[in-house]
Amino acid sequence: MTDRTPELYPTEISLHRKSRVLSIAFSDGQRFDLPCEYLRVHSRAAEVRAMGRPEVGKEGVNIDRIEPQGSYAVRLVFDDGHDTGIYSWETLHELGVNQEKHWAEYLARLEALGLQRGDRAAPPAAPRRVRVLYFAYLAQRLHKEAEEVALPGDVPDVAALLALLRRRERERGYLLADDAVRVTVNRQFAEPFTRLDEGDEVAIVPNSPTPPPPPRKPRSGED
Repeated sequence: MTDRTPELYPTEISLHRKSRVLSIAFSDGQRFDLPCEYLRVHSRAAEVRAMGRPEVGKEGVNIDRIEPQGSYAVRLVFDDGHDTGIYSWETLHELGVNQEKHWAEYLARLEALGLQRGDRAAPPAAPRRVRVLYFAYLAQRLHKEAEEVALPGDVPDVAALLALLRRRERERGYLLADDAVRVTVNRQFAEPFTRLDEGDEVAIVPNSPTPPPPPRKPRSGED
């Protein structure tokens, strides 16, 4: 008698509607952040497969509802009207494991057909202004409790905002290290990929009451 391989199943499914990302953690310990566009264009629904060509124009698609299908799958209802995609746990896991490969193949298919994603032809994003709030020792060390920050087009999300602030603060940038702070957007806890829009309120809160030590400067002669 041989041991059975434990059945693969999700332990957590979270839709980040603002960022248009579905986060899934599985029983094997792996976790994936799957963009709604990626899930939509890789739908296994019969009418999508019958098209014979990849879906395009789904950059802004979102998921309206997640409907359980027994104990083996979910039906994802997208806001563009597509509601026949059934995603089994195995399918979602495979899409996560091979996300980079599948996405590269999708882009290659578009290029071979002379197609392109809509955002490639879009004009550069206009700067957006967000209000950034600093708490605890951050307000003291950075000498400000709040500021308005204009985000260039290449700063779309929380992770990029923190990187921008670290560069701007220079020698004090280490205070805003990813593992030293947590961030909320409009008073909701945010992920690094949470998208930022015009007028958002971003609060940056230290993870510890004690500031992290500054990075060690190399001595003369050290690499």
